[in-house]
Amino acid sequence: MRKRCELRVLGPVRALGPDAAAQLHGARQRAVLGMLALHAGTVLSVSRLIDLLWGEDPPRTAVKTLHSHVARIRQALAGSGFAPVLVTNGPGYTLMVDPAMVDAHRFDALVRTALADLASGGAERAAAALREALALWQGDAFADADLAGWGRREVDRLHELRLSAMEDLWEAELRLGKHAEAVLELPRLLAAHPMRERLVGLHMTALYRCGRHADALAAFQRLRRRLADEFGADPGPELATLHTLILRRDPSLDSARASAVPAQIPARVGHFTGRDAELKALDRLLDEPVGEQPVVAVSGAAGMGKTALALEWVHRIVDRFPDGQLFLDLHGHDPELSMPAAEALAHLLRGLDVPDASIPAELAERAALYRSLLHVRRCVVVADDAGGVKQVLPLVPGTGRSLLVITSRLTLAALGARHAVHQVPLSPLDHGESTALLSRVLGPQRVHRESGPAARLARLCGGMPLALRIAAARLAVDPDRTIAESAAELAGGDRLDGLAVEGDTRTVRAVLASAYLPLAAEQATTFRLLGLLPGVSFSTWLSAAVSGVPTPVGRAVLAELSAAHLVTAAGDERFRFHDLVRDFARHRAEADEPAAVRTAAGERLVDWYLTVAAEANRLVDPSRDRVTPVLRHPPPEVPFGADRRAALAFLGAERENLTAVVRYARQTGRPVAAWQLTYLLTSFYDSTGHWQDRVELCRQGAAAATEAGDPAAEAEMLRALGVAYFMTRRLGNAVAVGESALRAAKAAGDVTGEGHVHNNLANAYSEMRRFDEAIAAHRLAVDRSSAARNRFGHALSLRNLGHTLVRMGRAADGLEPLSLALPMFRELGNARLEAGTLDALGEAELQLGDHRNALAHFGEALAVSRACGDRWLEWGSTLDSGRAHLGLGDLDTALAQFERALGIARELHNRHGEASALSHLGRTHLAAGDLDAARTHFDLAMAVRATVPDAYEQAHLHRDLGDLEARCGRPADAAEHWDRAAALYRQANATTEADQLTTRAG
Repeated sequence: MRKRCELRVLGPVRALGPDAAAQLHGARQRAVLGMLALHAGTVLSVSRLIDLLWGEDPPRTAVKTLHSHVARIRQALAGSGFAPVLVTNGPGYTLMVDPAMVDAHRFDALVRTALADLASGGAERAAAALREALALWQGDAFADADLAGWGRREVDRLHELRLSAMEDLWEAELRLGKHAEAVLELPRLLAAHPMRERLVGLHMTALYRCGRHADALAAFQRLRRRLADEFGADPGPELATLHTLILRRDPSLDSARASAVPAQIPARVGHFTGRDAELKALDRLLDEPVGEQPVVAVSGAAGMGKTALALEWVHRIVDRFPDGQLFLDLHGHDPELSMPAAEALAHLLRGLDVPDASIPAELAERAALYRSLLHVRRCVVVADDAGGVKQVLPLVPGTGRSLLVITSRLTLAALGARHAVHQVPLSPLDHGESTALLSRVLGPQRVHRESGPAARLARLCGGMPLALRIAAARLAVDPDRTIAESAAELAGGDRLDGLAVEGDTRTVRAVLASAYLPLAAEQATTFRLLGLLPGVSFSTWLSAAVSGVPTPVGRAVLAELSAAHLVTAAGDERFRFHDLVRDFARHRAEADEPAAVRTAAGERLVDWYLTVAAEANRLVDPSRDRVTPVLRHPPPEVPFGADRRAALAFLGAERENLTAVVRYARQTGRPVAAWQLTYLLTSFYDSTGHWQDRVELCRQGAAAATEAGDPAAEAEMLRALGVAYFMTRRLGNAVAVGESALRAAKAAGDVTGEGHVHNNLANAYSEMRRFDEAIAAHRLAVDRSSAARNRFGHALSLRNLGHTLVRMGRAADGLEPLSLALPMFRELGNARLEAGTLDALGEAELQLGDHRNALAHFGEALAVSRACGDRWLEWGSTLDSGRAHLGLGDLDTALAQFERALGIARELHNRHGEASALSHLGRTHLAAGDLDAARTHFDLAMAVRATVPDAYEQAHLHRDLGDLEARCGRPADAAEHWDRAAALYRQANATTEADQLTTRAG
């Protein structure tokens, strides 16, 4: 059976066909289709549609553009399964559909039916029809359409109809005795329409019938003053008559008392923002068969907006539960105030009109009576701030039609063992929702005016709704204070102190304290000590080590903290704090833990990272053996076995923490540990990339080595920093730091270190195409490594010498040192450099024109690099393999290889690798004759290359762009690119390439 077609204009314009939603492109297409739907079956002339789109100043091409829009709308409707319903009809167009398919027509029909029911005394039927009609609205009419001229007036008409329907609804509700509900809801409408006299009259009636005689009169006076001040007018005769009747307390204003229906739900939390996905999921629960809806459990950290979400949703669905709404605050976060289940049941039974004398004494009997009463009712019960499953288990309705909504700081997982539960875990608001909340409280203009500071303030609040509301409230009462000043105060001081409003005890600090104080001693201790960690996340093993407990105990403690939403899962056996919770935990540690305890925890932290890094280094690169860390505490448990990939994966999860831990070691007086940790992490970065991180890590390590007064360590750290600069294409920095490292190594008498530094300098010179200096440095590296009897250094120096010779165009000369290095690496068991040497041999053969042997070596290099998990070497061999296929004319395979290389570079966040892969993709598309694709990739490569400048690579790009322009028949543009390429080649010391291009351009 095909789905029914539907056209929507009461919100975003949508056309929902039997197959799919029509793909409408552009606000004007939506305007045309929406207005044709609003006038279904009626001809709209071309001139009227032009006025709809452009008003009084249409463009010269308006008719042609309109025809184009209509053609595309027809295509979109057909693509979604509509019949050919958009027809040309004389001077215009008609949408030939049943008006019942259009939400605006259904809205109009429902309102007319409701008004007839209201006139005949059927208030309940009228209210139901009006609620159904208003539910059709999904926002402002034509919300995403671009309307001009008479179209805007049509939108105004629709909005007036909606407002009138809201007034009709509340008139019906008042006739049904729902005065208390009206007193809560009408002010929201009056806030948007304060001079709407009918709304004011309904509000006055509701207030009067709730016994608020003076408030009803005050509402009239507010409107009278506003009308006098703004228009010099008085309220109309109908409202004046109502005012007189209220003054006289006229009996005609009274209504029959409605049946006792509990309406205990508190008002919505103001400025509710976000949580769209959660609300949609909750709405879907109501589609379950009656009696089969699960218990709803909203959980999350303190201040995360659990109660706000529960109240927002219950207010939205209140009409689905006509027999009442019950609410109770269980105070579960506070053991002293927590409401026992028996007391909670007594509260609910009173709400269901059970006299105190009839409430049973025993818990089981109270629960049975409660379930019996709900069995014949359709009620919604909100149990706020539950402290545990035991507290809420007796509150679950039986087999009736009622719904229980629970909020808790705990996950209440055990409740699911007894009942069907729909869990709604709340995370922090995302950045867009956070700034939207600020806009709702402060006004969009104020936030837009300071969009940058507002974004910073939102980030400082960490997406916590309570923190955002408090920060916004402080600004709302001080309109002269800028958002920038507030953000600076939070960033520069104690955020928890800054997130408080005078006269309100519900501060962020107080709310977090209420979650912390019930913790058991062991949990509280771990919570405090974790607050001292310098990183952004922590593993189960680190938590146990810092707390000084066995890993199984630490795991159980973290499970309890996670269940209480004081820490958040961030991966397998990994957790993180919300920023504000971390601040609170750190404050508690500083206040409650003696200095000696904090110091010991910090020592265990550094020891743990040293142990993990040393074991990972042993697995990944056994030749890197110059450091054996000295621990201050017994060695902790290592979180991985003798598995190289597992070690790399674990350190990958720790990557965001590593620089912070090295800095922490320096700051806490352990410079030796800081530089040793930097050294031990080298093999991880060599294998996985992330060299931008490595630069700062090595800066910290070098500073720590200097502070430790260890010349050999300083030389080693400067050498590592030079490599990090080299890998991030900061070649000038690499040479300068390398020269400093060489001086330090000589001063320390470190011959092995000298060899390594000469090798690194040679690599930098080679990349700068200063080949004479590179060869001299390579030969010094070979000499110093041999003198130190450093077999690994000797092999590495030979490999790099051979590679530089290949780069110089001397591939035949490069084969000998490469062939000597390869068996040495295999003998040493260094898979990573074995792969690098195989790749260099492939490059040499590629240069010599032996594409088949080159591909064989690239294939071996790929297999070895993948086996050892080295993604950067995998990138290089994949790219080189693509070059070989391109040389053979196998363009499809070349493209596939370059795409793989691009994916790896982006995964590693390596901009140089990304630019190189894009450049080769452009070159391959150019060879294939796909000039548009070639230009796209060259432009992307140029944009990425601008972030990692390299004159030689930029020259290649301009050379290729010149070839592209020549193919496109633009010789002047081609010559301009070639001239630029020649200049860049000369800048990069590539005179041969420059001369070739100069000849071509000439």
